[in-house]
Amino acid sequence: MALTQVSSNKCAGGYQKVFEHDSSELQCKMKFAVYIPPKAESDKCPVFYWLSGLTCTEQNFITKAGAQQAAADHGIIIVAPDTSPRGCGIEGEEESWDFGTGAGFYVDATQGPWSANYRMYSYVTDELPKLINANFPADPDRMSISGHSMGGHGALVCTLRNPGKYKTVSAFAPICNPIQCPWGQKAFSGYLGTDKSTWEAYDATVLAASYDGPQLDILIDQGGDDQFLSSSQLLPDHLIAACSAKKIPIVFRRQPGYDHSYFFIYSFMGDHIKHHAKYLNA
Repeated sequence: MALTQVSSNKCAGGYQKVFEHDSSELQCKMKFAVYIPPKAESDKCPVFYWLSGLTCTEQNFITKAGAQQAAADHGIIIVAPDTSPRGCGIEGEEESWDFGTGAGFYVDATQGPWSANYRMYSYVTDELPKLINANFPADPDRMSISGHSMGGHGALVCTLRNPGKYKTVSAFAPICNPIQCPWGQKAFSGYLGTDKSTWEAYDATVLAASYDGPQLDILIDQGGDDQFLSSSQLLPDHLIAACSAKKIPIVFRRQPGYDHSYFFIYSFMGDHIKHHAKYLNA
């Protein structure tokens, strides 16, 4: 699968790069960012996948999260894909900030006209890792995943649906119970249809309640002044209760004064990289 390099910048001793490729899953050109640490010059490195939130592209994380130095220190490749297909010519794809372009929700759509292109779940869990493993000094047996908001939802779902695939998972202000919140209900009804039983495959709280796989160690940071926490979009208490019932270890840190922005992510990204390094470099 051919890659076209869009940009390359020396950063923290390694390189922050962006590539473009033709996606077979999404039937369009897709961009993803990859940070290659200095260690990758001589060894295969583990890979940390980052899933961004609503309205983001691959640029938000690499320019705002400040993850590169920690990734360099721990010898971790970071891969940050875009959040949806783009330019597919689907009627209505540009009408809403929380549905369509920039809002793929990491599901495989089953409803027209979205089903041909909006397959972000399969892109993230299958196509993209194969691409990374074939083109970069990546260790295919050492992957982890994290994300923010919609991307936190995606990271949790990818982990809970694929026991053992990821060494660990973390999230910043994830949408924890999308079938119960306005963002999730809008996205799932559009992408997956009106049969709500099909939505459960993409709901971290539901998946945690039935999880039966290798032991997990989940780290979640949540801003205490997050406007979407108070508006019942995130619902972390639902996930915490489900994990508690299944005895899934979850460290939930409510960070006073922090909001939903990348200022919040930047403040605790180092902790998350360390959390992942503990399992990726074990």
